[in-house]
Amino acid sequence: MPILDEGAVVTTSRADADYVVTEYGIAHLRGKTLKQRSRALIEIAHPDFQLELKAAFEERYHCSYDE
Repeated sequence: MPILDEGAVVTTSRADADYVVTEYGIAHLRGKTLKQRSRALIEIAHPDFQLELKAAFEERYHCSYDE
């Protein structure tokens, strides 16, 4: 999911997760910027969703995903 719905509640801060593991890989998040964290999470997302997530990344950060 590129963005949570308006009014959605997040109960875990970004500082609480050092690693996220999926069947597609491991993302090490500690010490990374939001942009770097986004890229790392997209890389381990299910391949069916990566294009949508990359497009959302580019819209949010106003830059190419591959920069």
